[in-house]
Amino acid sequence: MLNDDEICKVSEVFNAVGNPIRFKMLMLVMETERPLHIKAIARILKMDYAAVYRHVKVLEKSGLLGIYEVGRSRVLYAKNAEMMRHMAELAKIILQKK
Repeated sequence: MLNDDEICKVSEVFNAVGNPIRFKMLMLVMETERPLHIKAIARILKMDYAAVYRHVKVLEKSGLLGIYEVGRSRVLYAKNAEMMRHMAELAKIILQKK
């Protein structure tokens, strides 16, 4: 059984991916071969930068995404690509079961 700290960490990850916008952001980062700037994600999702940035901070806090700066731009990367691949596979399994 997981201890309380582990349960909190796992809950934080599930909370982060439980939002459809954040899940879509993760899939965009995973599916893109080039680095994605936050501005590019905002354009793709037709959202303003500030809203996307708030979602990015939740994903960063959960340990799924990282941010690095290139000049004045913020670029996203997968911190745990293997876990994100497993989540994508789980999503496919869930959709097949419905």
